Amino acid sequence: MNEEAILAKLPGAQAVADVVAPKQSFLAALGTWARNQPVGAVSGLMVIFLILVAVFAPQIAPFDPVETNYGAMTQAPSVQYWLGTDQFGRDLLSRIIWGARTALFIGFTSAILGATLGLVLGVASAYFSGWVDLLFQRIMDVFLAFPLIILAMAAVAVFGTGPDKVILAIMLPFVPRCARVVRSGALAIREMPYVDAARALGYGHMRIILRHMAPNCMAPYLIMLTTFLGQAILIEASLSYLGMGVQEPTAAWGLMLQGGAETYAETAPWIAVFPGLAITLAVFAFNLFGDAMRDTLDPKLRSR
Repeated sequence: MNEEAILAKLPGAQAVADVVAPKQSFLAALGTWARNQPVGAVSGLMVIFLILVAVFAPQIAPFDPVETNYGAMTQAPSVQYWLGTDQFGRDLLSRIIWGARTALFIGFTSAILGATLGLVLGVASAYFSGWVDLLFQRIMDVFLAFPLIILAMAAVAVFGTGPDKVILAIMLPFVPRCARVVRSGALAIREMPYVDAARALGYGHMRIILRHMAPNCMAPYLIMLTTFLGQAILIEASLSYLGMGVQEPTAAWGLMLQGGAETYAETAPWIAVFPGLAITLAVFAFNLFGDAMRDTLDPKLRSR
């Protein structure tokens, strides 16, 4: 009997083998996740498709999105203009493709900034506790009392319009929502022995918060982040539709709706239909992907 066979018969050998066994490859794990979460896999492919469209917009778009052609105004979909043209003769397909870049840039930037700031503030609130936590939570309650779009509109009214101002306006309402969720998990992490050990070693508050507590709150952070992405795209489109977001001639889905949703609803419905479909599919994809990520990362839901 060789050495491997002898070791295999020792007590606890199977448990040791399970521990030292090589982990499942990334592609195999991805395939398993896709079988367990088919809706999440399809929505993930839609998200990847949107990202690729936004990244390669200059190569994909058949026309310049801001180029006007007054001889081709409100043309119906045709071989030359696949989705038709708007009231200024601009190609709708090109503007939708470039609008994906605007929507995803603002959506990703505002969601990441808002969720990250909420992560840090939520962990810090749980870490300091006491009157700091009490004061912070009451401030968060004030922000949580208002809908996202109302807070975003108020922020735009204060800071003004433009892509950078819109990012700031969308980011601010996300902060208290992420902070409240992260804080609930950070309260338990604060009592862990490794946090006490870090305090005993004399580490500063910021080091404990950023290096020891925040990384262990990544699961709720990622869930909130994926949820915020769809909401950010919808808020950006809403602000642009109301004239409080990005301005002409920038290609933005909400701005395209503002220009033709009412005036040309009967004579040229494609001006409003196709941008509306783009917003719907993008929000739909990100929301379903966020739900799948929640089901995967949440231990309570994963155990079911």
